[in-house]
This record gives sequence, structure tokens and C-alpha cells, in this order.
Amino acid sequence: MKGFRVSIISWFCFLFLCCFVCGQLDYNYYDASCPNLTRIVKYSVWSAISNDTRMAASLLRLHFHDCIVNGCDASVLLDGGEKNAKPNKGSARGFEVIDTIKANVEKFCPNTVSCADILTLAAREAILLIGGPFWSVSFGRRDGLTTSEDAANNQVPSPFEPLENITAKFVSKGLDIKDVVVLSGAHTIGFAQCFTFKQRLFDFDGAGNPDPTMDASMVSNLRSLCPNQDDSSDSNLAPLDAVTTNKFDNVYYKNLVNKTGLLQSDQALVGDNNTTAQMVLGYSRYPYLFLKDFAASMVKLGSVGVLTGKDGEIRKNCRVVN
Repeated sequence: MKGFRVSIISWFCFLFLCCFVCGQLDYNYYDASCPNLTRIVKYSVWSAISNDTRMAASLLRLHFHDCIVNGCDASVLLDGGEKNAKPNKGSARGFEVIDTIKANVEKFCPNTVSCADILTLAAREAILLIGGPFWSVSFGRRDGLTTSEDAANNQVPSPFEPLENITAKFVSKGLDIKDVVVLSGAHTIGFAQCFTFKQRLFDFDGAGNPDPTMDASMVSNLRSLCPNQDDSSDSNLAPLDAVTTNKFDNVYYKNLVNKTGLLQSDQALVGDNNTTAQMVLGYSRYPYLFLKDFAASMVKLGSVGVLTGKDGEIRKNCRVVN
């Protein structure tokens, strides 16, 4: 009975959150002003992924890096600022895809759809195209007028940070520890550069030993890709999920259970924190549970710090303010 009461309370809290978000955004916002928006975005995203299978992960990452830094305001798309921050410079991709979508949307619906809404919808369409879940996207976001390199450096979670720090960054945006575990599941697709995990292979403890939480055969394979004496290998790419690299599924969590998570911050989810470890175990066993919860967390992410009404603008070019 106690568990039932907790579930009821959680459900009412979820409904309250949805109502609050809906007060700012509207699922039918563009029904009259740009009725073909979803179709335009879907085709452009499909075309981009057809040419580059990595683009699905890149668009999702771009959306996350936008929302986690001062809210979902397309500030990551502005030239300068966040683009030059350490989490983005040399690794953030997909800007030209959003530019193409924006140009296509402007042909049919000039001065109507914000870059922030386009990026949010593009992320959803990208995940759908590679087998991920559907979630409803509400609209009405405005584009921000500023972008900050310092904000991105300070607010984007780093693969080198302990789980407590990453969780704190999520909580500061109105997300929670469950969202940390669920949204980390996005690493079931995409790649990481060698420098983001190289320390785990060669000198994790300062005495020349690898990370004991990484499978030994995985260490051996990755050492070939990322030799310790060759800094030029730092930009080499390894799949975050080497089993089903381009499919959105729950194998990421199975990898963590098997000690084959690529990033230290990912493998930490099954470390000392019993709460996150139990979630990982659950998602590794029940793929549909992960997909359902991922969709819910993406709705929450897409509502972080949104600008509406006169608080922002609708950019004509996503790279510059009007």
C-alpha cells in the first residue's frame, strides 16, 4: 500500500510538471503556421543519416549540449561561444544539418520556426530513424541572444568527472539521478575520441595500471587503437557501444554490467552507488523499460530553461542573432 501511495504521488507530480511545461509550450504550436514542419525535418534528418550514420548520435548530443547550458535556446548553434568550449570544439557535429533544415523550413514558413524547436525536433527524428522511441515534442521555444564558452565549460558534464558532480549538474537543471542514468543510455550510439578514455588503459592509478573496472580484453583491444606513446591517436574514434553501434537499444547497459563501458563516467553507474547500479541492471534486462523512460527524460530535457514569447527571438540564420 505504501508503494501504491508513492506511485500515486509520483504520477501527480508528473502531471503537474506536464501542465507547467504545456503552459509554456504547445504541441500544436505550428499546426497552422507551419503544418509541414515535422515532414521537412524528418526528410532532412533521414538524408543526413543516410550519408553519415554517426549523425544520429551527433544531433542528439548537440541537443543535449544546448539544453544543459542555460536551457534549450539554440545557443550552441551560434558561432563563437559554446562552439569553442572544450566539450564542443573538435567534437560537436551536425551544425550544417541544422543549417540545411532551417533553410528548408524558411522556404515554406519564413520567420516562423525557431532554431531551438528545429534542433529539438531533429533530435527526436534522428533517434526514431535508428530504432529509438517516439516522444511528443511541444513547440514555442525562442532562440537565445547570447552564447557563453565559460558556461559550456562549466555546465556540460565531463567523462572525467565523478558521478556526484555529473548528478549535481543534472539536478541544477531540474533533472534527477534517474535522468542521469536514462540519458546516459544515449551512449548506446556514437563514438568517443581516445583522449576521453585513454587514462583508463594505461595509467588509471598513477602506477601504470589500467582501470580495474574495465574488461581486460577490451583494454588490450583499445590499446591498439590508442597507443600511449602516440598523442596523434588522441582523436581516433572508438564506438561507445561496440556491439550494436548504430542501433538505439539497451545494449549500453548490458555493456556496463559486463564491465565494457567505454567512458569512466559511464562505468561509474555500476560502481558504489547502489541506486544507479540497480537502474542499470533493470534497463539491461528490460529494453522496453529503457525506451519508455528515455522518451520521458527527453521530454524533460527539452523543457529545460526554455525561452518563450518576448524572451528570445526566431533567428533567420541559426549561426547568428538577427
